[in-house]
Amino acid sequence: MENLGKLGVWSFVDYLKVDEAVEYARQLEEWGYSALWMPEVVGRDPFSMTAYMLANTSKLIFATGIANIYARDPMTMNAIQKTLAEIAPGRFILGIGVSHKNIVSDIRGHDYGKPVATMRNYLEQMGQSAYHSASKNSASPVVIAALRQNMLKLAAEKAAGAHPYFVTPEHTARARELMGPDALLCPEQKVLLETDPAKARAAARKHMAVYMALPNYQNNLKTLGFDESDFADGGSDRLVDAIVAWGDESVLRQRIQAHWDAGADHVCIQPLSVDGSMTPDKKVLELLAPVRP
Repeated sequence: MENLGKLGVWSFVDYLKVDEAVEYARQLEEWGYSALWMPEVVGRDPFSMTAYMLANTSKLIFATGIANIYARDPMTMNAIQKTLAEIAPGRFILGIGVSHKNIVSDIRGHDYGKPVATMRNYLEQMGQSAYHSASKNSASPVVIAALRQNMLKLAAEKAAGAHPYFVTPEHTARARELMGPDALLCPEQKVLLETDPAKARAAARKHMAVYMALPNYQNNLKTLGFDESDFADGGSDRLVDAIVAWGDESVLRQRIQAHWDAGADHVCIQPLSVDGSMTPDKKVLELLAPVRP
C-alpha cells in the first residue's frame, strides 16, 4: 500500500462517542499520522464505524486491528473488504485474526479451531468467494494477526502481511526474518508519557492485565525468553518495560525507531493514559506527531 506511512495509531474508539471518534480521526490527519487501527471485541461493529469515518475524513487510512473471523463467514468478509475498497480506494486495510479461545467459545459461542489451519482455510475461501459489483477491481490489503512462526509464514504466503499485537522490537526482527522482505509488517506498540517508574508501571500493568491471561500472548512471549515468573503479580518489571514504552519523548521515539530498525514497515502506536482510562492520551500523540503543530 503505497500511501501507508511509517507511523499510525491504534485506539479503542468504542470509548469515544461517534462524533468524538470522527474528530479524533480528523485530528490524527492533521498531525500527519497515516492510519488509524481499530479493534473488534464486544463493542461497535468496526466496519460500520470505518465506513462512517471514511466518509467524514479525507486521507486517513482505516484498518481493523483486528476483525474476528468467527464473527463473519469468508464470503461476507470478502464482500466487506471489496465494498470498503470501492468506497474509499487506497484507504482501507482489512486486518483479521482468529482471536482467542475464551472470546470465540465463551463469549461468541463458536468452536475454536486450530488457529493456523482455520486461518488458512478462511483466506482460501475468501479468495474463492463470489462477489458482484459495478466496480470489478476493488481490492484492499489483507493482513492477519500473527505472532508465532507458522502464522507469520502464512501471513506472507496467503495475505499481504501481518499485524502483530502485544509484541517487542525483538519480535519484529523475528517476524521480518520469517516473512521475508516483501510482506507488510505492522506491529502495535504501547506508549505511555510518564517518567515516574512506579506510576508508569502501575498504569502499564492495568492496561496489560487482560492480555497477560491469554495463552496466545503468553506462548508468544515465552519464545522471546520470558517465563512463568514474568506473568505473575501483574507482570515483572522486565516484561512491563518490554511491552510498554514509557518515559519522555526521546524514550518513546527510541522504541518506535527500534521497530523500524528491526524491519517494521509501519508502527501503530497505542497511546495509553496514565489514569488507566481507555480513552487515548492525545498529549503523547501530539508530541510524537509526524507533523508537529
